[in-house]
This record gives sequence, C-alpha cells and structure tokens, in this order.
Amino acid sequence: MSVGIPISRLWPHPAAEPVDDATLTTLYGRADRPHLRVNFVSSLDGAVSVDGYSAGLSGEPDKRVFGLLRMLCDALVVAAGTLRHEGYRALRLDERRRAWRRERGLPDYPTLVVVSGSLDLDPAQAAFADAPVRPLVLTRAGAVPPPGLTEVADVLPFGTDRVDLAAGLGELRRRGHDQLLCEGGPLLFGALTAADLVDELCLTVAPLLAGPGPGRITAGAPAPPRRLPLRHVLAAGDGTLLLRYARD
Repeated sequence: MSVGIPISRLWPHPAAEPVDDATLTTLYGRADRPHLRVNFVSSLDGAVSVDGYSAGLSGEPDKRVFGLLRMLCDALVVAAGTLRHEGYRALRLDERRRAWRRERGLPDYPTLVVVSGSLDLDPAQAAFADAPVRPLVLTRAGAVPPPGLTEVADVLPFGTDRVDLAAGLGELRRRGHDQLLCEGGPLLFGALTAADLVDELCLTVAPLLAGPGPGRITAGAPAPPRRLPLRHVLAAGDGTLLLRYARD
C-alpha cells in the first residue's frame, strides 16, 4: 500500500491516482539479465549534498524508493568514502521486504559490497560488525587490510594500481549477485561510467536550490558520454521528481 506523500506517474503512462508499493515494485523491478543500477539524489541545480550530506536532499518519496531498490537487489555496492562519511549501518530490511524476497527465492538480505583501494575501513563500523550477511570488499592487489577486517568481511583483490571494477563485478556475478545496486559516491559512479558498466540510473530530483559549493553526483577523470534512455517519470506530492533511465 502507499502511505505518506503520494507518488503519481507522469510519463510514459500518466495517471492521476497515486501508485502503491506493488506498482512501484513493478515499475522498478528486477532485470532479466545481469544489471548494475545506480541510485542518486540531486538538487535542482545539480548538487549531490547539502551541508556535506545527501540526507539534506532526501525526503520521504526518495527514501521510499531508496528502500525499495535495496529490496530488489542481490548486492549493494558502495565506495568506502561514502560508507564512512554517511555512517552506513548494517544492511537490513524490514519483515515485509524480507518476506517479498523469500517468496521469490532470494536471501532475506542483500550482500553489502564495499569498494576500497586503500582498505581504510573500520571493522567495528556497524555496516561490518552488525551485518546479517558477511560483506565483501573489492580492493586492489597489495592493499593491506586493517586488523580485524578479514574477520568480518571477505577481501577480494582485483587490479594493481586501482580496483579493477569490471573484474570485481564479474566476481560478484559469479557468486550469484546479478542484480547490483550502487549508491555511490560520485567517484565510484564516475569510474563505473568510464568503464561502461552502468546499465541504469535512478535519479531523484529534490525541489531545492542548493547553491554553489557541493559537487555533482559524478566525479573523476573525463569519459565519453553514454546515452541512457528515459524509462519513467514519477512525481511526488511535495514536488520531488523520480526519474529512471536504463539501457535499451
């Protein structure tokens, strides 16, 4: 059922009545092939944060889709800097979402995957220490884990100078994690785009002008533009837009 601020379809099939959670789940869905989805929220003027954190942009409609996308994925991929800065907790779902996954033969919880070239990670952070499923860490050869990290996570080296993202994602899929969700940060999104690994972008546009200062949702070295066709436009009652772009 839908609760709180209503969300309605604007395109491609406009409908005035709000969508419920079942319809939202169908609209986002799981792909029928290996798939990497990226999820971000942005201000109207392109900022990735307010006062240094994405929470300043994320309202109730964004949080609703945020939770839904976590329910749909096999593994959640996040950069170490975002994990630290945003204070990630253990990747857990409520009973309703766990039941949805069980009904479809999925584990109760997705697997957390952290990308870190330096392994500057705290094994005591709840994302590791309280994880319901043992997390994975994608790193580069030669990186030295801090004490205790290998006790709470599997550390997988790919690449030498930097993390080989294509090889790392290939290993995730070999382990059965076909539906991947990336929550950033901007440098990881930029690297995935440069490697042509992004299949989908779910972008929430908050009705807010953040002003100068904050960075964009993507960062890093220049890369060729990648076309990503628009799939749907949803609008929430508070003026938030929920956009979904995906490969053909």
